[in-house]
Amino acid sequence: MTDPRLSLVDPRTGAARGGCADSGEADVARAVADSRRAVPDWAGLTPRERARRLTRFADRMEDTLGAYVERECAGTGKPAADAAAEVADAADLFRFYAGAARSDLTPAAGNLIAGHESWVRWEELGVVAAIVPWNYPILMAAWRCAPALAAGNTVVLKPAETTPDSAQLLAQDAAEILGPGVLRTLTGGRRTGQLLVAAAVDAIAFTGSVRGGQDVAHRAGVRRVSLELGGNCPVVVLPDAPPYTWSELARAATYNAGQSCAAPARVIAVRGAYDAAVAGLTEAMSARHAGPDFGPLNNPDQLKRYDHLVAGSAAGYRMDGRVSAGGPAADGYWRPSCVLADVSADDPAVVEEVFGPVLTVQAADTVAEAIRLANGVPQALAASVWSTDVATALAVAGRFRAGESWVNCHLVQTSELPHGGRGQSGSGTDLSVLALADYRRPKTVTVRIAG
Repeated sequence: MTDPRLSLVDPRTGAARGGCADSGEADVARAVADSRRAVPDWAGLTPRERARRLTRFADRMEDTLGAYVERECAGTGKPAADAAAEVADAADLFRFYAGAARSDLTPAAGNLIAGHESWVRWEELGVVAAIVPWNYPILMAAWRCAPALAAGNTVVLKPAETTPDSAQLLAQDAAEILGPGVLRTLTGGRRTGQLLVAAAVDAIAFTGSVRGGQDVAHRAGVRRVSLELGGNCPVVVLPDAPPYTWSELARAATYNAGQSCAAPARVIAVRGAYDAAVAGLTEAMSARHAGPDFGPLNNPDQLKRYDHLVAGSAAGYRMDGRVSAGGPAADGYWRPSCVLADVSADDPAVVEEVFGPVLTVQAADTVAEAIRLANGVPQALAASVWSTDVATALAVAGRFRAGESWVNCHLVQTSELPHGGRGQSGSGTDLSVLALADYRRPKTVTVRIAG
């Protein structure tokens, strides 16, 4: 029997907007069993046929774009234009992996041992549990589900409890186009996710907090785990940074209300750039208004986190932007853009990821010190450096402890390029053909042909 329903809230207004099932142990077991039964037929398809179905799935998402956007906006409150772009990117991922499924990534094979012939088969893992967060519901679902499905696995998708809407539609379309049980959705809270990790799944793909990822890794045991966790990403600004630096950083820091693991968070200005950084970021962030430019925070816990870290900062300088739509901030989960300057390396807003439209600004005497500060937190997901000296910028980018580095841009990604963390930002690879390796395993076959 399904557990009681969870109440859902519109983050733009704070008003109730219905509910969803809080799936319990029986629901999880049923979903996993359905997915297990679907593995032989789905994995048994030729790569060509799997690709055809995934392409039709992408077509369906694009043909019903409005329905997906409506569901994304209901759960996240983000502007419709942003939601539409993210749905389009999600569809592109399914189309990309439809092609990648037909690629040959097999290691060398042939007469590698005298008198024997060898080759490598790539096999699916089986049932993959995909647990995704509330900041990019449809996009993170695509990051996890598309390569897993392309590799021949079936997927049980667990969306965040506050944003189940688009995942439910995804499962409905998948049942029709991909086949029954190939992509299932389980709604519910944290307990549902824990039950899914503990269930008879073969691998777990988790995107979320560091604490959540550590819990998943502990519960997973020896099973395959792919984790994409927090970012708290650094930005190193050199004195010769290009003039568009401040507006580009402000745009990246406020996109999705800063609720992105790869968003810029900690600006580190090398001597000679600090005053320009504070002035430029103040102007650029002030121009980014909550409401027309970015949406609300997602839930009350995020409000508390933002308020606690911003209020607890010992910043010598603070700039707050405006909430210019959505009514008074008390009616929804709105918070303005914010710059916190003159902060130390141990400031709470530096050490802990705010996960909101906030930029801290630190000073560094040298490039070496800037790199040390950039690499001075446990997370190591992404970073950027801003300079018109390409050689220096590339040298700095190479010294970042991060899975992804940008030069004179930030939060620029595409299906073809890999994304993944180091340190407490997790392990595994999202995006690109390299992600397929997270969702399948090689089997070596060797045949004696002589003697």
